[in-house]
Amino acid sequence: MLNIVLHEPEMPANTGNIGRTCVAAGARLHLIEPMGFRINDKMLKRAGLDYWDKLDVTVYDDFRDFLNRNPGAVIYMATTKAARSYSDARYEDGCYIMFGKESAGIPESILMEYQDTAIRIPMWGDIRSLNLSNAAAIVLYEALRQNDFFGLKMSGAPRTFEWD
Repeated sequence: MLNIVLHEPEMPANTGNIGRTCVAAGARLHLIEPMGFRINDKMLKRAGLDYWDKLDVTVYDDFRDFLNRNPGAVIYMATTKAARSYSDARYEDGCYIMFGKESAGIPESILMEYQDTAIRIPMWGDIRSLNLSNAAAIVLYEALRQNDFFGLKMSGAPRTFEWD
């Protein structure tokens, strides 16, 4: 199982979207305080739709609390400051993929300790960053792809469409 970590997320809609993606992908979500919203925020639940109750989510007081409760965690740091592409990393079962808050990313003090596992999503020109929920989905599904999707459902029931 893969893990998505949000360090001090600020926007409930992004966190709700990421939570819904985690449910669909069979991943755990880890939220590091302080957050820019309450965990019961209606925008969070709205973005997560009716999936929020199915989400495996843990909240931590701070990054130190996260590290203490997940000893030995292999953490990939998603940042625009990395030189290595997210697709060049090799994600193993149980690893953590961390994203920073929308306005500032992961703090430099943390990134300095994880330079070997820092990853980035390549972007065109002077684009500063992608939306947080889009970035999390891109990297999470690359990690799933590398691991043959951990047995996730690969086909759906055929649907009949009627056209006017």
